[in-house]
Amino acid sequence: MGKASRSKRERSRDKTSQWTAAGAARAAQRLREQTQGHLVGNPWVQMTLAENISNVVSELHAVLLNSNVPEFTDKPKGIEQDAALSMTLGKQGHPPPWPRAAGEAASWQIRQIGKLLRQAEVLIISPAAHAAVMAAAATLEPADVSTLDRDRDIPMRTGLLVLPEPIVVVNRTGSLSDTRAFGWQFITQHQILPTAQYPGVRVSTFMDRDGPVQPAGWRQAVSRARAAGSPLPPLMPDGMLGMRGDACLALESTETLARLSEGYRQMQDVLTHASQWRAEPVLEIGEWAGGRVIDQYDDFGARYMFAFWRLLSQGITAAGSPPTPATHTAPRGSDIPRDPDVRVIRLAAPLPRQSDEPGDAKRVYHHRWPVRMHKVRQWYPSHQEHRVIWRGPYIKGPTDAPLMMGEKAYLADS
Repeated sequence: MGKASRSKRERSRDKTSQWTAAGAARAAQRLREQTQGHLVGNPWVQMTLAENISNVVSELHAVLLNSNVPEFTDKPKGIEQDAALSMTLGKQGHPPPWPRAAGEAASWQIRQIGKLLRQAEVLIISPAAHAAVMAAAATLEPADVSTLDRDRDIPMRTGLLVLPEPIVVVNRTGSLSDTRAFGWQFITQHQILPTAQYPGVRVSTFMDRDGPVQPAGWRQAVSRARAAGSPLPPLMPDGMLGMRGDACLALESTETLARLSEGYRQMQDVLTHASQWRAEPVLEIGEWAGGRVIDQYDDFGARYMFAFWRLLSQGITAAGSPPTPATHTAPRGSDIPRDPDVRVIRLAAPLPRQSDEPGDAKRVYHHRWPVRMHKVRQWYPSHQEHRVIWRGPYIKGPTDAPLMMGEKAYLADS
């Protein structure tokens, strides 16, 4: 929760040169440095985040005021405001008391993003690995992300993942944003229903300032900010979300997970209705060869990051170094390490798998494709109990064949 959008209009996708790890590593470092330089003290970033926070908190507050949830009807008057703040800022790692002013909350978010950019290990992901993550994310249900065990699934406490190309996302109000990067930080979540603290992960989403979605209004804002001496950062903050990281639902049954997912969808449907006052039609002008992600339930960022971490921990993707490390000299007094490594996330070499169907081994395939991520209840004799575990996704097909995801094919890097 907490996503914004600049309501940009799509334009034709630019034709770019073939992706290379060395080029992507240099670009990722440059994006991070330039974003740092244009983030702190930028009134345009402050205004955008404050408007985003105000919209989200006010709409959630209105929904809670009109709910018949026993936790609210039995509590003192005014609990709904604290609940709305705990479900947004508290989940993002802000301890109580939570700021009532949206500008103060935006300043806190900017400080956290600045800390992320200073401390994060930078990762780039190849087009083939990115396609596998997108396919895996599409198989997830809302409750699945609460099976996340941050200490087991996430290899580093702070990271900045720069994508090979922007993802055009249609948000709940019909507005568009083009996601270019995700950042994450380990945090402690603070909630009031019930009053508790949980280990969690704060995910920050960044839009591409110069991405494929470029209406006249956005170009005008970019020009005005530059003329005022406060250029917008190339990685424009687009909101935060908080994910629990203590595997709180890992042992729940498939039926329980399905029921919780349905409850989440119902809540998001109500919030979508509450936000209709700022809704706008989804514009069809322009083309985007990569397609759109319809983020109806405001959970695409969580699903993408969960899939990314899981594939990395399962060995479906592998982290390495670019063939030509990007040169970098940190500014004097900066806490960015000198000559930082950039990890490259690629598809790992697929392991031979037994055929799933009789006679399947005799078939000749001309593409690779991701097999869906799925849950099973695995019996553990040593514990005398079933545990929910994940299998897949894995990549099926010839090693040297191109990877397909739906109707799109990505050229797998060698």
